[in-house]
Amino acid sequence: MKKTLLKKTLFSAGLVAMGTVGIQSAMAANLDVLTPKVWNVSASLRGFYDDNYNIGGGRGSAGAELTPNISINVPMQQTDIGLRYIYGLYYYQDRQDLGLNPFDQTHQVDFWLDHAFNTRWKINFTDSFAVGQEPELINGNPALPSAQVYRINGNNLANHANISLNTDWTRQFSTKLHYGNDFYDYENSGATLADIIPFGAFYIPPVGLPILGTGKGASMAGQLNRIEQNVALDLQWHFQPETMGFVGYQFSWVNYTANEPISYTVLATPPFVVIHHSADRDNWTQTGYVGVQHQFTPNLVGTVKGGVSYTDNYNDPEPRFNSTSLSPYADLNLAYTYLPGSYLQFGFTHNINSTDVTAADSTGHLTQYQESSVLYADINHRFTPKLTGTLIGRMQISQYQSGAYSAENDYDYSLGLDLSYALNRHFSLNTGYNYDDLVSSIAGRSFSRNRVYLGVTASY
Repeated sequence: MKKTLLKKTLFSAGLVAMGTVGIQSAMAANLDVLTPKVWNVSASLRGFYDDNYNIGGGRGSAGAELTPNISINVPMQQTDIGLRYIYGLYYYQDRQDLGLNPFDQTHQVDFWLDHAFNTRWKINFTDSFAVGQEPELINGNPALPSAQVYRINGNNLANHANISLNTDWTRQFSTKLHYGNDFYDYENSGATLADIIPFGAFYIPPVGLPILGTGKGASMAGQLNRIEQNVALDLQWHFQPETMGFVGYQFSWVNYTANEPISYTVLATPPFVVIHHSADRDNWTQTGYVGVQHQFTPNLVGTVKGGVSYTDNYNDPEPRFNSTSLSPYADLNLAYTYLPGSYLQFGFTHNINSTDVTAADSTGHLTQYQESSVLYADINHRFTPKLTGTLIGRMQISQYQSGAYSAENDYDYSLGLDLSYALNRHFSLNTGYNYDDLVSSIAGRSFSRNRVYLGVTASY
């Protein structure tokens, strides 16, 4: 139990500084470590400045945010249940000055259930449903590679569900069976064939009707609407009470659901023109891995996992190319609680992930996905019983696989700082700074963003 709480506490703390002007910090924390009370109500009011809220437009804005939330946490003899709802209202002064709707709204509903059938059989279920704009809210776990790297206007939906069954068969041998389902749906949708044709260019489809291109490009829905599923089984051997080795297998598949055109290629030979659609990037992946988890001391835990992934892009419309590929897989984590209320975490992951870049090359080969490495670290330090600080850093290095930008790289950096001072048991002040920087080999894709905030939180 101590290990579980440590990991969950660290995970929630890591997201404190990752949040967009603060709301995602609250949204990301785990329900079972929020409060010992059965129910909790709180609200934050903050002022902020965002120097690049409209990525690509280069516009900054002052603003304010209001984020009330309510949570219920019910521990029972064999079952723990948690439910939480958080609402976010954001006001951007610059958008009002432009005569646009100055408000954004976000919603998140979290649910979790832990149940022990007996001392050997335990099940855990979590689900998080979010509506918002910021990548921290939509993507979920910051330790994993991200497909959305910048803020996207609209009511974008994401749902992350996970269920696992842990079984102790003997004192030394146990298994973990896991299923995960991630769903994404972006409001920006409805791209047509004309939108992916360059502005002013003509295309004559098979029916013989000329289409004049608008050059708007593919929609976010066409590029990123998808369902990601995975099933995994770990065989675990407990060498010592503090050391566990495991070998595992995972099957994952990604289905793109928008059914929209996302790219096209003009060829010198028949069929002369290839139109790419969302589902052309469907794929499945098999991953085999081994690892070890060791508790060095009661407050220091480390896990190392490594293996190989085999991916098949079975819907690639260009059959002349090999649709399969191999890539390394890794997941390393070290968590240390060095003082009461103070802890640090370091981690590294390497895996494949979806991307909003879909451009095909001159031979008709589509951009399928990225292979990404994520290095992250966060520190939560309690300076005094009333003053707590959080520092988190994250770096993602991603390489495009296939397509027009094959072997090109993105470098995504983020840094977050947060200070919270408790005035009393019900009120606290907090201030913070978030920095994001994307350096890309693709022209016009790079950006940087700075955000600062100051506010007050009331809780009961």
